[in-house]
Amino acid sequence: MNIPKSSFPRIVIIGGGFGGIALAQKLSKKEVQVVLIDKHNYHTFQPLLYQVSTGGLEPDSIAYPIRKVLKDYSNFYFRLAEVTEVIPDKKSITTNIGDLCYDYLVIATGSKTNFFGNSEIQQNAMAMKTIPQSLNLRSLILENFEQALLTDVLHERDALMNFVIVGGGPTGVELAGALAEIKKGVLPKDYPDLDTRRVQINLLQGGDRILPGMSKKASKKAEDFLEELGVHVWKNTRVTGYDGKIVTTQTDLTFNAATMVWAAGVMGATIKGIDAGDLIVGGKRICVNGYNQIEKHPDIFAIGDVACMQSDDIPRGHPMMAQPAIQQGKNLGENLVRLLENKPLKPFVYKDKGSMATVGRNKAVADTKNFKFQGIFAWFVWMFVHLFFLIGFRNRAVVFVNWVYNYIRFDREARLIIRPYNRDYSRFKD
Repeated sequence: MNIPKSSFPRIVIIGGGFGGIALAQKLSKKEVQVVLIDKHNYHTFQPLLYQVSTGGLEPDSIAYPIRKVLKDYSNFYFRLAEVTEVIPDKKSITTNIGDLCYDYLVIATGSKTNFFGNSEIQQNAMAMKTIPQSLNLRSLILENFEQALLTDVLHERDALMNFVIVGGGPTGVELAGALAEIKKGVLPKDYPDLDTRRVQINLLQGGDRILPGMSKKASKKAEDFLEELGVHVWKNTRVTGYDGKIVTTQTDLTFNAATMVWAAGVMGATIKGIDAGDLIVGGKRICVNGYNQIEKHPDIFAIGDVACMQSDDIPRGHPMMAQPAIQQGKNLGENLVRLLENKPLKPFVYKDKGSMATVGRNKAVADTKNFKFQGIFAWFVWMFVHLFFLIGFRNRAVVFVNWVYNYIRFDREARLIIRPYNRDYSRFKD
């Protein structure tokens, strides 16, 4: 990998997500050598991926070069690579560009889509965890409408304009709301020769309410907002299959749809060498102690979505969201310095800053420790929080300008088929 030898301890961070970046920034002025490895050369602001999928933002608005994050730090190195295995006994990792030894290793690989072993759904559904996946979904949505113009068979056209979103968490709710806004404000202007009133947006949730991680009041209000926008919300509806044409459920309810988006679950993106035995708990996450340390390997740590810090209060670990990852990254940065100075480690304590979800124009729900609010005020708070946590002044400025423009013009400028998805549409023909 051509990493120079150093008298400083080498800390290798796998993953440039929220946790990895927060840790790197915390170590910026310390006497350590830091090597950050990621298979992409950019950090992705995942909470806004759905806006890329629906043409509200271009991908470079929510991505930031990792090298630019680290450019002012001494003894920092970035390598574009994919880690294939961790070898704890040798204190080394194997990647597609070579091996590297470490003094301390931090796994911050985040999460990936969990299809719960259903290979048919995995093969035919659309995921939305990365920028390439979001661009694929954007292309497919637009291609469906272009294809709908070419058929005069009503049920084929309806299938092309039927969108099924599986999973009523923040991702599913926000995507459903964005699609509803497109149906209302964009499609009638772009496709005047298509009856876009027949567009259907179906949100399927396996539980008895959407946004289960938020208060019941927020869940009910979000459902009301979606229904006002024309989204069909189906609760207690678990999807059992999707062959690329028909969505089947355990209630025998079916949907003839050209597009199904799977937002029903995630699991830790573990690495070979750590993903065995009692190290892994529910959701394929790595079990860590109160210092984000893997018990059997005290020189290996895990933070963010891939880590599960269990206790009596949180038996399933912290939520797989940005804030726990950021806070764990900062805390671990302090602890690594304490470790090198032979000082006692500081246990991680999560400060819950609340959760929120937007459901379209002027509509959002927010839960904080002391307040729960919905509507336009929650929407403005949601906008401010997301702008604040974006990395880079340019990204904040571009996103803000886009949001203002979209709000005033009721438009989404980035509805471009840059990279066609090229779906086989023959399956929808008789």
